[in-house]
Amino acid sequence: MLSAKNREIASMFSSIAPTYDLLNHLLSFNIDKMWRKKAVSLLEGSLFLDVATGTGDVAIQITKDKKDSRVVGVDLSLNMLKVGKKKTKNRNIELVCAPAEHLPFKDNTFDGAIIAFGIRNVVDRVSALFEFKRVLKSGGRLVILEFNTPTNRVFGKLYEFYSFTVMPFLGKIISGNPDAYTYLPNSIRRFPDVEFLKGMMERVGFVDVDYFALTFGVSFIHTGVKP
Repeated sequence: MLSAKNREIASMFSSIAPTYDLLNHLLSFNIDKMWRKKAVSLLEGSLFLDVATGTGDVAIQITKDKKDSRVVGVDLSLNMLKVGKKKTKNRNIELVCAPAEHLPFKDNTFDGAIIAFGIRNVVDRVSALFEFKRVLKSGGRLVILEFNTPTNRVFGKLYEFYSFTVMPFLGKIISGNPDAYTYLPNSIRRFPDVEFLKGMMERVGFVDVDYFALTFGVSFIHTGVKP
C-alpha cells in the first residue's frame, strides 16, 4: 500500500503525464537524451530493472542499445505508465506499478538496475536502495542518474534563474500545472549532495561506488555494485 506522500507524488506526475516527454526534452534542450544514453551504457547483462521509469524513455534506450535485452519498468504513476505502454509497444519491456521501496520481485533477479531522475522523488531512499540491492544479482550494477545544483557560482546563478523562473512558466503554459514545475526544481535543491548519496549507497552495502558529473554538474551519475 502506498504511503500518503507516495500517493501525492504519484498524483502530481499523473497530472503532467500527457506533456511530460515534451517538457523534459524542451526544458533540457534535448540534453536529457544524451544523459540517459550515457547512464544506460554503464549497465551490463540482459535483464534490467528501470525504477521510476515514467513514460519509459530509459527502458526504450536500453532495448535500443543492449541487444536481446529485457527490461522491467516500475513507476508509481499509472498515467505515466499508460503513456509508456503506447511508446514501448512491440519492445521487450514490461511495465509495473509499484513504489521503489517495495519492489514486487524475487531476490537476485536482475543483471542491472537503473533509476534516472527519480531517486530524489523517492520518499524512503534507504529502503529503496536496499530493495535495489536485494533484487540485483551478485555483481549486478546500480546506476543512478540525477539532477544536481551546479557548484560553479556563475553557472549556478543562471541555472537557478532558469529552474525557478523559466521552468515553472513554461510548465504552466504547456502542462497547465505550475505547481509540478515548482516542485521539481525545489526537489533538486533539497536533494542531498553527491558525497552524501555515495555514502548512503556504501552504507546499504554497495561496493565500488563512484560518481561523475555531466554538463557542468547539472546532473551526476552514481554507480555501485552488489557484492
